[in-house]
Amino acid sequence: MLDIRFLRENPDLVKENIRKKFQDRKIPMVDQAIELDQKRRDNQAEADQLRADKNKISKEIGKYMAQGDKAAAEETKRKVAAFSKRLAELEDEAPKIEEELRKIMLVIPNIIDPSVPIGKDDSENVEVEKFGEPAVPDFEIPYHTDIMERLAGIDLDAARKVAGNGFYYLIGDIARLHSAVISYARDFMIGKGFTYCVPPFMIRSDVVTGVMSFDEMESMMYKIEGEDLYLIGTSEHSMIGRFIDSMIEEPTLPLTLTSYSPCFRKEKGAHGIEERGVYRIHQFEKQEMIVICKPEESMDWFHKLYSYTVELFRSLDIPVRTLECCSGDLADLKVKSIDVEAWSPRQKKYFEVGSCSNLGDAQARRLKIRVKGEDGKKYLAHTLNNTVVAPPRMLIAFLENNLNEDGSVRIPEVLRPYMGGTDRITPKQ
Repeated sequence: MLDIRFLRENPDLVKENIRKKFQDRKIPMVDQAIELDQKRRDNQAEADQLRADKNKISKEIGKYMAQGDKAAAEETKRKVAAFSKRLAELEDEAPKIEEELRKIMLVIPNIIDPSVPIGKDDSENVEVEKFGEPAVPDFEIPYHTDIMERLAGIDLDAARKVAGNGFYYLIGDIARLHSAVISYARDFMIGKGFTYCVPPFMIRSDVVTGVMSFDEMESMMYKIEGEDLYLIGTSEHSMIGRFIDSMIEEPTLPLTLTSYSPCFRKEKGAHGIEERGVYRIHQFEKQEMIVICKPEESMDWFHKLYSYTVELFRSLDIPVRTLECCSGDLADLKVKSIDVEAWSPRQKKYFEVGSCSNLGDAQARRLKIRVKGEDGKKYLAHTLNNTVVAPPRMLIAFLENNLNEDGSVRIPEVLRPYMGGTDRITPKQ
């Protein structure tokens, strides 16, 4: 959410930013917001003047009564009553104007970084860099659920009966591999100096609207019926929500946190849920990284965060690339975003396994996350988040890139301590 003062002083810049995001329908909202803001300020000024006038003439009533001038006293009382009536009207109107203005401000997109490429959708995202040599083996690589089934590691049919499409049972070595990857990712981030957290898996509506756009909320979040609670789509939601309406002492920054959670997503508008695969699903687990920092440090942290994901995937012998999200593919709160994509030898292409985002002060403004500087001045923090690893999607890349011709799967050295020392998992009869 933008600062209303910034919008008021830079309407053309805000409109141009909306055009860059190909959301022209929102351009009239800029003028609507300015009009509402002016009305709010005019009403406030009128209310302040009325209070001052009311207080001033109220004192005259006693003077007139003491002088025996009953007519003047009654006339003054009528004026006070009129002032009170108008004040009540203004006070009743104020929260309505405030709410209408807030609704508009919540959907006007954040100002994107000048370095963001301009494009309509994800088809115009820009490759930044590749890491590792993408290879295609001489033997055929089966579909990822076929690999899992040969390892007796997945049961989609039973999950479909129990919960429907988009769910799964992971079993045996595959379930252990899933947990091993999460544990390795946790320790990897702890090794980078991040503090490990396990957050609440549900959040209230004021946190939801503080951390994401309405479009994201509608397409992602599951609402708990009869309660003001939503299942989280990522632990970033509750991790940033932890600091709602807080004042952070500047010397404690940056706050660097890594969190584990299950994640729940409706995946509305995602072209349906794959019946056989585990790429797009309603429930998964994820290790996340979150940073709260000073504004001048946020871009440095942005580059550090996605480099950690690249480093982790390379340690598991998975080639990856980074892909800069274009303007039309950025969610409204984001200033800049880069996806990390893993190589799929079966598909002979890369696919998304994580996303790193700099949200500037948008979440902090919505949630009132402020920093108290050493000079006593207060300002809004910047927030960032990035996926460390998100199995089972990540398992697709892992299995394809570590599959042997005999159907066994090699376990990279860094993961073996989390797998009881084994160096491979083998097909079951």
